[in-house]
Amino acid sequence: MLRALIFDFDGLIVDSEIPVFQAWQETYRAHGLELPLEFWRTVIGRGSNYFDPISDLEVKVGRALERESLDSARRARVEVLMADRPVLGGVRELRAEAATAGVRLGLASGSSSSWVLGNLDRLGLGEGWDCIRCRDHVSRPKPAPDVYQAVLDCLQVEAGEAVALEDSEYGVAAAKAAGLFCVVVPSALTRDQDLSRADLRLESLSDGGLAELESLIATASAGSR
Repeated sequence: MLRALIFDFDGLIVDSEIPVFQAWQETYRAHGLELPLEFWRTVIGRGSNYFDPISDLEVKVGRALERESLDSARRARVEVLMADRPVLGGVRELRAEAATAGVRLGLASGSSSSWVLGNLDRLGLGEGWDCIRCRDHVSRPKPAPDVYQAVLDCLQVEAGEAVALEDSEYGVAAAKAAGLFCVVVPSALTRDQDLSRADLRLESLSDGGLAELESLIATASAGSR
């Protein structure tokens, strides 16, 4: 029985990955450097604990940078680029369908809670979640399973009763490590990652409703008998 849906945020609810990359690319270019998109694709979903662009910049320019002012300007640029980014297709509909069916709604993000909560409010999606856990709530970021395990504990559901909705290779790895069924909906920047561990791949959440997600658990349960 499906008791919970657990959404990722970046790239799954809103296409924030392109604005974030663009802002960092502009920061690099201001220092006479390039941030290769091919490299950036390899770190999406792993969080700043894995790759810190400012530290990388400091190494490449050979000196310490004004980290706080640099990051403040970069974050301001991201806000401008994010201002007109809409909720991705199928997100509102699936949330509403789940709520009507009594399926609990969780969110497990590798981003900071301030980023996630602020953008959810901007998008009109701040309400209705039964549990939100972000990177600042756990000790290990994705691809470790910690943030998904934290949401499962919060929702008081078993992994086999929930489906994770992800967009990146490392998000899928985190969900599977936590024992979850995982549906992947690749973003423009993650579609070339290795997403083969997901149980189902969709091009949009509009392509799969609650009934299809419930069938994942039913099929797996039948196979385990």
